[in-house]
This record gives sequence, C-alpha cells and structure tokens, in this order.
Amino acid sequence: MNYWNEYKAKLTTPDEAVKVVNCGDVVDYGFFNGKPVILDQALARRAPELKDVVIYTAVTLPPVPEVIKYPQSFTYIDWQWSKLTRLLHTQVEAAYYCPILYHRAPFYYRYLLSQDVHEHIDPGYRSYYYNRPEKSKNVKWIAILQVGPMDNQGFFNIGPQNSETSAKVDAADYVLVEVNKNMPQCLGGSEEAIHISRVDFIVEAPDNQMLFAAPDVPPTETDKKIAEHVMKFLYDGCCIQLGIGGMPNMVGKLIAQSDLKNLGGHTEMFVDAYVDMIESGRMNGAKKNIDKFKCVYTFAIGSQRMYDFMHNNQALASYPVDYTNDPRIIAQNDDMVSICNAIQVDLFSQVNAESLGSGQVSGNGGMWDFVLGSQWSKRGKSFICLSSTYTDSRGELQSRIVPQLPLASTVTIPRQMVDYIVTEFGAVKLVACPTWMRAEKLISIAHPKFQDDLVKQAEKMKIWTRTNKQIPV
Repeated sequence: MNYWNEYKAKLTTPDEAVKVVNCGDVVDYGFFNGKPVILDQALARRAPELKDVVIYTAVTLPPVPEVIKYPQSFTYIDWQWSKLTRLLHTQVEAAYYCPILYHRAPFYYRYLLSQDVHEHIDPGYRSYYYNRPEKSKNVKWIAILQVGPMDNQGFFNIGPQNSETSAKVDAADYVLVEVNKNMPQCLGGSEEAIHISRVDFIVEAPDNQMLFAAPDVPPTETDKKIAEHVMKFLYDGCCIQLGIGGMPNMVGKLIAQSDLKNLGGHTEMFVDAYVDMIESGRMNGAKKNIDKFKCVYTFAIGSQRMYDFMHNNQALASYPVDYTNDPRIIAQNDDMVSICNAIQVDLFSQVNAESLGSGQVSGNGGMWDFVLGSQWSKRGKSFICLSSTYTDSRGELQSRIVPQLPLASTVTIPRQMVDYIVTEFGAVKLVACPTWMRAEKLISIAHPKFQDDLVKQAEKMKIWTRTNKQIPV
C-alpha cells in the first residue's frame, strides 16, 4: 500500500495544525527531544485568543518553549523537573512539577486518560479537567511530538524517546507530528514507531532543526573517586544502569579502560558512557537473561556523537518505559547494578534526590524503579552516589550527609529501600542495618570536617551512643 497519498492529505502548516487547540484543552508535548519546536511556536502565536490551556511535558530541553512565555494563556506542567524548567519556574509562576512513578506513565495514559476508561478505574487528572464546573465536556487531550521521517510502510520512528509516546498517542483525541529529518532512527524493542493511521496532522520541521546535544560534563576529582569505589563492586557479566552527569560518565570511561567483559546494559536513560562501554567491547550483553546482546533503554540525551551512534544500531533496543523501568523486568537480569545520583542523605538513610527544601531541583524519574529492581535481581546491587559536600551561595562548605533532611525536602528513596551509599570517602551497605549502624556507616563516609558534629547530632537524636565504635571523634 502506498501511504504517501495519506501523508500528503494530512500534511499542513504549523499554524493550521494548532487550530485544533481550544480554550481549556490539555496539550501533551513529546518528552525530551520529542518536544515540538515549530508547533510550539505556532501554538504560542495563538496566546491572545486562548486561555486555560494546560501543557504537559517531561524534561524540558532547549530551545525554550514559547508557550511558557504566556502564563495568562498556558499552564506548564513538567513530569520530570529539568534544569531548564527550574530556571523558567523562577520567572513564570504557571510552571509546576507532576511527580509520578515513571514506569507507570503508559498506564496513566492508557487507563487514566483514555476517554473509554472503565468505570471502576478512577480517571485521575483527566477527570479534573473534565469535571470542573466552568468547563464543558468538550475538553480535548492533544498530543504534539517530534518524529523521524515516515518510511514506505507508513511508520514514523519516534527517535530516542520511546518512553510513554505510544501510550500518549493512544490516549489523545488528536495527534500532531512534527517531522524532523535529523531524528536518529532508533530500533526496537517495541513501540518505537507510530503508524500514520494514528496521526491526524503532519508538519515538517526545517532541515536545520537539530536535537539538543547535551554539553560535555567533565568529571571532577570527586566524581573519579566515587566511580573508583563503585568499580570495586563490578565484575564480568554485570548489567549496568547509569544516569547522566560527570560521575556516571566516569564509570563508563573506567569500564572502557578496564579488563571487564560481557557486561550488559539495561537503563532508563542512554548516555554517552554507554557508547564508550559498547565501542570498547566491554559491553556486549552476552550474559543477559533477557534482551541478550542488546543494550535496552527508554530515552536518550547526549552528544551528537551519541545520536549518530544510535542511528540504526542493532546493538540497541528502544522500549517503552513500562518495560525498561518495571522493577519486575529489571530484576530478570542477574547481577543488575544500578548507579544513581542524590542531593542529600540524612542519618536515618533517607535519600533526597530532587529538592533543596521546598525548591524543586530535579524529578524522581526512574530512581525508585531501578533502586528496587536492582535489589530484586539475583546478586544485584543499588548504588546511590553523592559528593560528601557542596559549596553554598555564600561560598561556605556544606555537608550532603545531614542529621535530618531540611523541612519540606522530598524523600525520593525511603530508608528501607537503600542498599549502598557512596561518597568520595567510600561505599557503605545499609541493607538490614539498625538505625545506629546506619548513622555510624554514613558518618564514616561524610567529609571529616563534619563528622564530629554529625556524631553529636546523632547522639541528640538518640540513634548513636559512645558505645558504638568505628566513628572517629
């Protein structure tokens, strides 16, 4: 069948396509590099005639979305608070964070947002928009996303942001796609492409519209020390999950330079470190129980070199997030090693990976999913990493290991789920440890400058006494 006639029939201009949006509608942008650019600009041009339009997205990447400049018309909601959203939030009040269990995102779309939702399932936040007294039942959910060029079978590859995309399309009343010829074709897996029969309007991006290329974050000496501690726990056949940043990239570089072999990859986020590990031959997936010889991921943000590596690469498999991040799927690979970052840990071993007090810094993402899934894995391990200190806005050194999390801080990982905590001063295992032992172990990897005070605070909280050994005082 020739799908190009259907393509031509659905092809339109950005300004025409966004006419489907009316006051009170919910517009769901593609996540990550799937966020529209020219359709976002067209929607922003309609700001004077629109109000109460809600925009959903996740991990806002440059360019800055135009709609956020018009808070009188659009409310902006990010499922995963990114650095850019954080900066925008300081300028625009109508920007909010929506915490979710990331592996449940497709469920939210298919069963909580769908119009044909079963009566016994609470329709969640879609019902909020439908049931407000000032709104009519004509509220629409509209998906707008970037995709790669259509192939001869009528499929648009969704590039390095499988995530919730197919479920979003299922739930939407209208689907608008922005075709970007620079989108890498990312092989599945499953649900890595959308057929034209599921699309209502097509627009074509300019030839020079590129994906956001993340700047290189060189590892610090602290990153290197943390990575070296983690490396002591890795062995042939481990399956690795990494996040973004200098420390995970350092782990990838150390692995690439090591004599480890037959490593596997199963991760939420594909980053440049995986390119290093795969190209070095250290990561081939040969020992994986599932998706053998494939590095599995649900989205990717990195350099242009990484996007070029991903294009039509048979070593990679793109899956929706309800596969990659489901702890039950993660646990099917033996020797799973999860390596995540945090902001603070208190002496009870509660982990905050997303806020400074009430100020949202990041989102919880899939950290919960991988912390749990890795520990369900046979011989699996979870490492939560952080530098022992940071320098505050006054130039003063502060400890990231604290007696108690500051008021209004978010607990991303509860203490009973914590496996290993790692700083530049070492790695400690906290599973099944009583409170005094947790405090003792955490103080042992805190910066020496703060250890005396942490001991005093632990005594004050009655979770450590002078009869407990090990702590230098």
